[in-house]
Amino acid sequence: MKKKLKNAKGLWPELLSEVLWAYLTTPKTSTEETPYSLVYETDTVILVEVGEPSLRYSNESRPSNDESRRQDINEAEERRDMAYIRMIAQKQQVESYYNKKAKIRPLKVGDYVLKAKTQASKDPQEGKLGTNWDGPYKIMAAVSKGSFHLETMEGKFLPNNRNVAHLKYFNF
Repeated sequence: MKKKLKNAKGLWPELLSEVLWAYLTTPKTSTEETPYSLVYETDTVILVEVGEPSLRYSNESRPSNDESRRQDINEAEERRDMAYIRMIAQKQQVESYYNKKAKIRPLKVGDYVLKAKTQASKDPQEGKLGTNWDGPYKIMAAVSKGSFHLETMEGKFLPNNRNVAHLKYFNF
């Protein structure tokens, strides 16, 4: 969609409706449903099928169409629930994949750690061979899950909390 709009340059207002229609009628991987069907409780009929009757469009008669719409409305809540269940299952799959690769760093109060240097705090005179870690520091308090108050070896508190992703365990 982005590629189509990029190639159109100044014509994007004319193509926007086509792009939005494509977005609304494409099934999403998390729910396996189209956003259109979840909102309007029915499948989409492509505009070409209205002008050039297809088998699907021409076989619908007024009474059977009304009956199928009532049935779609009755099944809409069930379809939304199933889409929600599929979405939650996909999120759990992504979470388990992430957690397999995540490094667990069990740091606790009283441990000594090294703090990663930021680009701004690195000395430009050292160049690329300079140190990447500051420290050691002592963990004084666990603020929240993975966030700590640090103290220098001289007993001076650091002003901001530090995330566990920027800390490395240090043993003497």
